[in-house]
Amino acid sequence: MENGNEQETTTGYTLLIADDEENILHGMQRYIEAHTTKFCKILCASNGQQALEMILQYRPQVLLLDIQMPVKSGLEVMRESRAAGVCPRTVILSGYDTFAYAQQALRLGAVDYMLKPCRSADLLQKLESLVPGEAAAPAQAGEALPASRMVQQAIAYCKEHLSEEITLGDVARHVAVSPAYLSRQFGRERGGFVDYLNGLRIHYACDYMRNSSMKMYEIAYAVGFRDEKYFSKVFKKVTGQSPSTYRNQLDAGAPLPL
Repeated sequence: MENGNEQETTTGYTLLIADDEENILHGMQRYIEAHTTKFCKILCASNGQQALEMILQYRPQVLLLDIQMPVKSGLEVMRESRAAGVCPRTVILSGYDTFAYAQQALRLGAVDYMLKPCRSADLLQKLESLVPGEAAAPAQAGEALPASRMVQQAIAYCKEHLSEEITLGDVARHVAVSPAYLSRQFGRERGGFVDYLNGLRIHYACDYMRNSSMKMYEIAYAVGFRDEKYFSKVFKKVTGQSPSTYRNQLDAGAPLPL
């Protein structure tokens, strides 16, 4: 395939791969050359400045772009090419599982954010999916992160704000995804969001009972319940017994369900 020194003269799509790791750069080039059904020209750039120059000269329809490169970063390449009015459909390939990078890249118009190492076949499938018809709509920032990472961030938010009223929408905004996406991914890994949150609250309530002399309403408030009756109802649903029975068993040294 082409190395970027000639203008495109054939029909089809042009792909630019920009990565400063030679084994990834040329390994992906060779793999795509051997397996692509969409790209007639594959360009390679080993630093950000070279990538930007190729984007402006050859105007590739699709760009596979590393975040961290010499001379100019991948984010700088995206920013400057957009300013020049050239916006390839971009997939970020990065060794950094960093929410801030994903957020910035997707705000600049990236379609996806994939982490190294990943299978060549998966990358090619993603790249080819961008050229039949319209490009896929950019995801929200968190939706480009691995689902497990996003769920971990959601759980950390719940623990940090446990004493507050927490909604699925609150958590979704924190991890920069849609509530529907969070609910779906959370359900796959942890079960229903509300059930998980209630279980988490009751787990901490039991800790308070074991390790403090707080009154029941104080414990309820500390773990995010504003209604003591509702707290008792949820507590019984999770543990199989009322808060007072649980505390009495705790005082008596009996085995506890949590």
